[in-house]
This record gives sequence, structure tokens and C-alpha cells, in this order.
Amino acid sequence: MPVVGPITALAVEAFAPAMASFKRGRDFAAWLGLVPRQHSTGGKERLGRVSKAGQVDIRQLLIIGAMSRLTWLGRKAIPEGSWLARMLGRKPKMLVAIALANKMARAIWAMLTKKEDYRDPALATAA
Repeated sequence: MPVVGPITALAVEAFAPAMASFKRGRDFAAWLGLVPRQHSTGGKERLGRVSKAGQVDIRQLLIIGAMSRLTWLGRKAIPEGSWLARMLGRKPKMLVAIALANKMARAIWAMLTKKEDYRDPALATAA
């Protein structure tokens, strides 16, 4: 998976519990502290800041990897019109990095629970 190197993969294997203990990818991302805190009531959904209450080491590695993707050299590989390019056009870079880290955490959960390798979405749509 791009921007997830051997150190991040080793940290997930070492510090995270078994992926079967999480019902879905969002639960894993919430365990890491990469989802917004909810202040919902009466059917009205209100999302706050990212909680940061979770596993610090893996969360930091995912955010650092996402920020490296958003730097000048990494932006060259971002396809025009993708959700990442659209988010960069309207949101601050750090918020986009946390959103990308959240997406990477969900993909890691999916790969580990299904025991599959990473499939590049750009190649999947081209085929």
C-alpha cells in the first residue's frame, strides 16, 4: 500500500489487537483516534474535532505517511479529479492528511481481515 511502509506495517502487527475484534474498518479507525468525536442528539448529527483518544504510535505513523503523500513531490502522483485532489482544493492540508490516514486505516483493516494484498484503485478502474 502506498505510504504504508515496513515500520507502519510492523507497528500495526505489534500494537493492534486482532482485526477480527473490530466489526468494521471505522471501528479500527476509531480505536486509532482518527474519527471525529460525535456530539449527536435528537437525530441531529454533529461531528467535532478528531478525538486523538486511541493508539498514538500507529496514528502518528499513518498521519506522517499521509502528509508525505501531500507534499510537493507526492502531489504529482495524485490524479486530477480524484477525491484527494478535490479535498486539497477546498480543505486545509492537515485535515486532508487526517482524512487520508483514516482511509488508509480502513484499507489496512480490510486487507488484514480479508487476507488480500493491496489493489490500486486507479488500476482497477482502468481494467
